[in-house]
Amino acid sequence: MKETKKRTFTCGLDAAIAVMGGKWKGLILFALQDGPLRFGELRRAVPGISERVLILQLREMETTGLLHREVYHQVPPKVEYSLTEFGHSLNTAMAPLGEWGEEHIERIEAIPFDVDRRMT
Repeated sequence: MKETKKRTFTCGLDAAIAVMGGKWKGLILFALQDGPLRFGELRRAVPGISERVLILQLREMETTGLLHREVYHQVPPKVEYSLTEFGHSLNTAMAPLGEWGEEHIERIEAIPFDVDRRMT
């Protein structure tokens, strides 16, 4: 069994980024804000994500408690993903950041991001 280490954070932002960090989790949260989606629907709702990365991100998000995975035992099998209350609360917290991004999208798009070396 894999040993887990309890992590301490320097501040609330550090803790929040640990849960939702990366390019894809915020987009997945956004896609699920209006209700449950199946895997294929999620893949279409998050352009550019590979099947493998989506699977990994969904597993991480389930582990951290951001989403719930509901398996319907039927033929063919059906699986739906939905936000938990914890996931909804993170979406609510991210909304102002998304609004800021919308306000400044032209300026941000003009930034000469280096494809090989993302700004961090």
